[in-house]
Amino acid sequence: MSNPDKNLNSSNKTPFSKSSTAMSTPEFVDKANSAKIYDVKKEKKQKIDFVQVVLAASIFAFLGGMIYFILGPISMVAMSIGGVLSIYHMFSNRTKRFSKDHKGRRAPSILLLVLIGSPFLMGGLVAYEGFSLLESPSRILLLWAMTISFWTTMLFVPMSVMSKHKENLQTDLTHYPKVSVIVPAYNEEKVIQKTLESMIETKYPRKEILFVDDGSKDRTLEIAKQFKKDVIVLHKENGGKASALNYGLQYAKGEIVVVVDADTIIGRNSLKEIVKGFEVDEHVAAVAGNIKVRNRVNWITKCQALEYLVGIQVIRRAFDTFGSITVVPGALGAFKKSFVSGTGAYGKETIVEDFDQTIKLLKAGLITQGSIKAVAYTEAPSSLSDFVKQRKRWYRGNIQVLKRHTDALTNTRYGNLQKIALPFLFLSIFITPIIGFTSFFNVIYGVATGDAWWVFEVAGIFMVVHFLMSALAIRIDEEDPKLLWHAGFLLFGFKQIVDFLLLKAIIEQLTRRKATWTSAKRIGD
Repeated sequence: MSNPDKNLNSSNKTPFSKSSTAMSTPEFVDKANSAKIYDVKKEKKQKIDFVQVVLAASIFAFLGGMIYFILGPISMVAMSIGGVLSIYHMFSNRTKRFSKDHKGRRAPSILLLVLIGSPFLMGGLVAYEGFSLLESPSRILLLWAMTISFWTTMLFVPMSVMSKHKENLQTDLTHYPKVSVIVPAYNEEKVIQKTLESMIETKYPRKEILFVDDGSKDRTLEIAKQFKKDVIVLHKENGGKASALNYGLQYAKGEIVVVVDADTIIGRNSLKEIVKGFEVDEHVAAVAGNIKVRNRVNWITKCQALEYLVGIQVIRRAFDTFGSITVVPGALGAFKKSFVSGTGAYGKETIVEDFDQTIKLLKAGLITQGSIKAVAYTEAPSSLSDFVKQRKRWYRGNIQVLKRHTDALTNTRYGNLQKIALPFLFLSIFITPIIGFTSFFNVIYGVATGDAWWVFEVAGIFMVVHFLMSALAIRIDEEDPKLLWHAGFLLFGFKQIVDFLLLKAIIEQLTRRKATWTSAKRIGD
């Protein structure tokens, strides 16, 4: 999740000094913002990053070369389907992103129909080519994965570069609306001091900080009270994060409400940068910050850092151009208070309140944007058991939200939410893990049935494309190039863990097991 400091990669210690109560800004935040804050003149001179262009062009050149020189006619069909879908969505992006006035009609998403139906087409083609029943499954599955991969690559790569270019051209704020920052917390004594110190140090002329203690049983409230001079400290009985946010909203006086998690340290200029997102269009209801992993201490945290990076810099940037980012994260997200009041308070129906709230805004026809320069550093789970706890909540919560808003999949009045955003989420949560988890076994199966050369060719294409996309994401965000060493794990190793947890969440949802709030253990100092 600008460039991490070396001390973050080698140590889990926070940059704040224990012996001083002075609110000094973290060293890594200073470095991050110094790398990301440009004056207007410099932005105008550096309109194009040619390394980004070369990386993007390399991805397309490689895919084109593979089609022409190596892959057979069936693979070309799979690639063509993905390409046609990408072109369709690029042209459809010319329509208004604000969809409140759209006339709705019942119709499924074309994207979802094509991608779910493509394995049947591939199966027919494989049978037509004369492959046996034993050889067919591995080919069908890998061709299906190729269709989805080519669609996402063709669509997301150019749009991520365009989005970066567009954000670099933004000018400084001329108007500073009042901002209310809400920090909800429950038993966060290990991290809350650093979070509040960074909030106080954040540069913004008109801000108020509201700390909401949700009935903590440790020293969280006691520590927060030390900052009463600069922070409005609120306390309530334990009722969950959604309840704490709604409580804070009652006291918030700002036109814009920024939500920050209790374990998050934000950059000095992050409030200024996230407020810029609302100047793009009057219908912008929310802006998502750029979340980064600060405790890069082992394999699992570094894999998460790269996962966040690719997800934000490539995938989320594409949805930014559609005005339909689906999750404005609780770690750092900003909302227009008037729009939140119009769509209703944070709901307790799901255990991922940020995702649910964002979908509610999109269903109201509003726009959600992203800001890459609004940086926030969060503490990621550093052990496998804590990682499982976190993802268990995320994935069960995501399924809850999709179930709650399934009506948006079949109503065109929801614009890009119905056309591309929710279908992509559906694919990511239900289809991709099935393909991913079984592809590894299909590689072995393909080799055993005499189809080794074709299987290895396809696997190699996936690896090279993923490596280049990871390199592009790192370049766009000016991140640590050493993270690229972990790109392979996002295909083999880390990915299988994620896919397994997603499948587990699906099974638990189908068997109606109760979804509960689970959280990782805080490390702090």
